[in-house]
This record gives sequence, structure tokens and C-alpha cells, in this order.
Amino acid sequence: MLLKRLDPVIGALLVRLLPRPVYPAVLPPFTRILLVRPGGIGDAVLLVPIISAIKKGFPPAQVDVLAEKRNYKIFSLCPDVAEIRCYDKPGELAKAMCQKYDVVIDTEQWHRLSAVVTRLISSEQKIGFATNERKRMFTDSVEYSHDDYELKSFARLLEPLKISVSPPPQKFLTVPESACARAEELLRMVKKRCLVVLFPGASIEERRWGAEKFKQLAELLRKSECSVVVVGGPEDRATGEIIAVGDNVLNLAGRTSLVESAAIIEKADLLISSDSGILHVGVGLGKPTVSLFGSGIAKKWAPVGERHRVINLELPCSPCTRFGTTPPCPIGVKCMREITVERVFQEANNLLSVAAGD
Repeated sequence: MLLKRLDPVIGALLVRLLPRPVYPAVLPPFTRILLVRPGGIGDAVLLVPIISAIKKGFPPAQVDVLAEKRNYKIFSLCPDVAEIRCYDKPGELAKAMCQKYDVVIDTEQWHRLSAVVTRLISSEQKIGFATNERKRMFTDSVEYSHDDYELKSFARLLEPLKISVSPPPQKFLTVPESACARAEELLRMVKKRCLVVLFPGASIEERRWGAEKFKQLAELLRKSECSVVVVGGPEDRATGEIIAVGDNVLNLAGRTSLVESAAIIEKADLLISSDSGILHVGVGLGKPTVSLFGSGIAKKWAPVGERHRVINLELPCSPCTRFGTTPPCPIGVKCMREITVERVFQEANNLLSVAAGD
């Protein structure tokens, strides 16, 4: 978050001062490629099919990732990634900037500092989105649209490499065995029946549905013979305690790592989540999902396909988020507040019924 606050001043200044890179007359064989991914968990998940496409296009190439502390663990769920370093750890950033790559791909959509980092890392080819003056930092600037599903936008970054991206398989994340074993141990506390995972958190308050509504939903699911598990970070633990009332409702928020939470979701029959990175983890694990959208752009971020139900009231003022920035809401986040518990339960029940009939 500090980097985002510095970006409008320091980032904007540096992208104007640094000289444009020169496109090489002859490109070398692609043997080492770096993806830069600051930002959230959802962006990281949707990059995994892009990494797989790169490995398919250039099988001998080593693919490294420069990510943030809040999302870098996602790339441990992708066997095609060789090295992962943290963008916001000075020592690891320094190591990455001392390496030489054939291609560096900046996957950030708007902020400029990642483009500066891409410009400074030694490489023949530099690719990134041309959403503002950041485009000066690249040999290949790629257009970006809010009207495209984000996976499609990321796929556009591979066009300069002449790589096409096929629709990803239903499951494209791989959970380590150690995390699976930990999930099994934790889930011994609930009965082995239909398992629904709830994620009540979100990166911003405007995307939260509320602890009380999740509590009512958990009660309906419990009465319909489902076991319920709440996942989340330490900041979600208190919310989880409010939700986890009654038999077979277990609060694991704050008790598992991100990778262990993924292992919990992998063992579930359904994930119910707000517009969040954890939602995309569920999609990457091939799980049916019910998602709640309001301020976020559903067209860009909502899961697609018959296994997913997206609840979006589509108010005239929604979506209001652009490039990760959500303005203060003058009507009390009506887009989330008026999503009813009954509607979410109905959509969940429909998906569980379909799964039971498979």
C-alpha cells in the first residue's frame, strides 16, 4: 500500500525522467522471463494460466516472478514458476534487479513504479500496459480495457511474444501435499458431509457483505445438512467468530496460511465469497462459487461459466471502482447492503443440487 501512495509522485516523476528503452534489432532466444506482479491475490491467480502459456510456448525458458508479500504465495501453487521474489522487500528487489532477463513483463494495470522497475531490470524486451505515461518504460506497449475479463487482458501481454492463450482448464492451481495434510487435520472438527467454505473478507470495506448476513447464511446452510467453514486472515478472525455459531460451523480465519486456506477450499463442495482474491483461488481450484459484486467490475473480475453464480444488483452507480480505487459511497454501499441472505442461499442451494446430481 505504501508503494501505491508513493506512485503518483515518485512513479510519475521517474517515468518521465528515464529514457525510453531501445527495441533490439535482433531478439535473443527466450531462456529467462520475468513477470512483475505487485497487487492483490486475484491478479496473481489469473496470471497462472498466462505463465502456463509461456512455458508451453517456450518450454526451455525459466519463468520467474517478482510479486508482493501479500500475493507472492499464490505463485507457489504454480509448478511452472522457477523463482519467486518479493517486490516490497528491498533485498529481494535488489537481487531481481541484478539479474539479466530476455523479457520482463509488467502485469500491473495502472501504477507506475512497477514500470520503472521493469525499465531498470536488464532485458532486451519489456512489455506492459499503456494505461498512462508508464508506456514510455516498455519496448512493447499493450492496450488495456475495463470491458475485458482480466484473464483476457493478461493474455494480451503475450501478443508481442506471438503466444496465444487457450481457455484454462477447470483447475489450474496445484496445492502442495503438506497443505493438503494440514487441511485434513483441521477439517476433522466438522462432519464429513457437504462442505461449504465462506470467505467474509475483502480488501476494502465497500466489498464486505457483513458478519451478520454471513452468520444467517451459515445457519441456513447448517440446517440444510451442510458443514460450514470460515476462512480468512487474522483481520477476519473476529468476523469468523460471529459467523461460526452452532454445530458444524468452524472458524479457521486467522488459523491458516494462504496456501492452507487454498487446501481447505480444494476440499469444499462450494465457495461463497465477496469480490476478492480468495474467490479467484476457488475458481483456480475448480470449485463452484457464489460471488457477491457491487463496486467492483463484474465484467472484468467475476467468474464465468455454469459452475459460478454472480450476484450483482447492477445499480446505476455500480461499478464505481477504477484501477483499484473505490470512491467513498454516498448511499451506504447499497449495492452490497441490499443483497439478501435468501438470494445467496438460493443460489448456493442450486449449485449444490447440480453438484449432487453429477
